[in-house]
Amino acid sequence: MRITHSVDIPAPVERVWRVYTNVERWPLWMESMDHVDVMDGRALTLGSQVWIKQPRLPAATWEVTELDPGRSWTWIARSRGVTSTATHQLTAVDDVTTRVDTAIAFSGLTGALLGRMVSSRTREYLTLEAEGLRAACDFDAAS
Repeated sequence: MRITHSVDIPAPVERVWRVYTNVERWPLWMESMDHVDVMDGRALTLGSQVWIKQPRLPAATWEVTELDPGRSWTWIARSRGVTSTATHQLTAVDDVTTRVDTAIAFSGLTGALLGRMVSSRTREYLTLEAEGLRAACDFDAAS
């Protein structure tokens, strides 16, 4: 099962990337995050492990498996027969607008079942993530 969300943010790609990849600050502006910790440094790099705790979900460790700086990253979490793969992609619509496409896919022995069980919450959290990112980019521009 794969769930997607897209949003256009009135900010250049560079600003959106800077705000979005500062993942330890997510709980400050993203209602769907309780705690985020980059376990092996402060910046997202290929192989980074990031511990995330979200409301009403078990904590998970996500590993960055693909990284195209300034454009996209993919990270994967594994637990009890489920592999969760989340992608985050930024595309310049023009000089002052960025499209952010986010997707999460559930695979593995129990992935389809889990995906169905958490699909409405996942959609809600992807929407909250997009709204928070837009607000954080606005705040970053003002400061």
